[in-house]
Amino acid sequence: MLGLSVLLLAAAWPTGYPEAAGLGAAGIAAVAGAVAWTLPPQRVTAERTVLPARVARGDRADAVLTLVDRKRRGARRVDLEDHVGDSVVYVTARALPTGEPNVTRYALPTRWRGRVTVGPLLAVRADPLGLARRARRCAADTSVLVRPRVHPLPLLSSGRAHHIEGPSSANADGGSQTFHTLRGYVLGDDLRRVHWRSSARTGELMVRQMVDVSMPHTTVLLDTRTTAYPEPAVSDEVDEERGEAPPPDADAALDEPFELAVEVAASAAFSALLHRFPLRVLTETGTVVADSRRGGTPDDLLDALAVLEPSDEATLAGALDELERSRAGGTLVIATGHGDLAGIAELPRMIARFERVLVVRTGRPADGDGTALPQDVHRISVDSPRALVAAWQREAIR
Repeated sequence: MLGLSVLLLAAAWPTGYPEAAGLGAAGIAAVAGAVAWTLPPQRVTAERTVLPARVARGDRADAVLTLVDRKRRGARRVDLEDHVGDSVVYVTARALPTGEPNVTRYALPTRWRGRVTVGPLLAVRADPLGLARRARRCAADTSVLVRPRVHPLPLLSSGRAHHIEGPSSANADGGSQTFHTLRGYVLGDDLRRVHWRSSARTGELMVRQMVDVSMPHTTVLLDTRTTAYPEPAVSDEVDEERGEAPPPDADAALDEPFELAVEVAASAAFSALLHRFPLRVLTETGTVVADSRRGGTPDDLLDALAVLEPSDEATLAGALDELERSRAGGTLVIATGHGDLAGIAELPRMIARFERVLVVRTGRPADGDGTALPQDVHRISVDSPRALVAAWQREAIR
């Protein structure tokens, strides 16, 4: 605006157009007025709190702002811009009496999983014409952890009881069905399991260690390879009224194949941990995300899956080697997409170790997607949480 006004003034007199001089002078006056409008700083301080600090993807998370105007006279209006990841949230706070806090609450976008940075928070002062703008940071940055959604999935039975003749080591699953050995009392043990004759003989409290010989084991393999999740085709349909392609659905990100696969792994693992059943979660690289033997909780599982990123691995070899080294059994759930399944041919050697193998493929299958799986491996294809729950329940009663 300033450059155009100067050009108009410079061209007005040689060309004999005084109107151009008037327009140029008006433009310079508008710029000067805009600068004068935004020159006084907004002495506003803010404290931001994110509630809750952990949230499931797509659920509501709020930022609570406590604003205080340090000027002698309260401001009529305070315009704020809060940067949340790649998005910007615009907030307007009303009149602030001098020195008194004003609480403002607004929603944060949670469509994408991960640790999302909230900030910087800027107090913005701009003129009505939008020619000048002054922004000042008024609060410290924080973050919100967006975790995968958990859907109600029943545990899959493995079809075989373990330790038919009783457990053979102290690493057997704890339970209440079968006596294994005697051990020293630990704070929190049930006093009804104290073996008084052994306690009198040894001089210390001895308790019976009980185990469950039929506790189901679950192993979840999450395929994070980018090649396993092909990008969906972009619609080329045109809106006849507006003459342009329709905007993408805001909720489509919630059902993205990779994110849905993470939710498959989270839901299957969460159910096992919630019932305190043995669980192991790993990725195609062989990295163990969660292991019930290490004392992981459901919150620890979801926190770990929240920050999981796609990988550039070529095959599932790392995970299959890790499964072969471990003596896992029970049910194996593989969560993957409809893309490349390089390494799936190695599944037959896993069937002997697991009583049940289920491959869950997320997204919509591409044309000609007929990847052959071993006969004893079942496969379900889902493209939404509702389809996942329905297909899983059918598989559970199979």
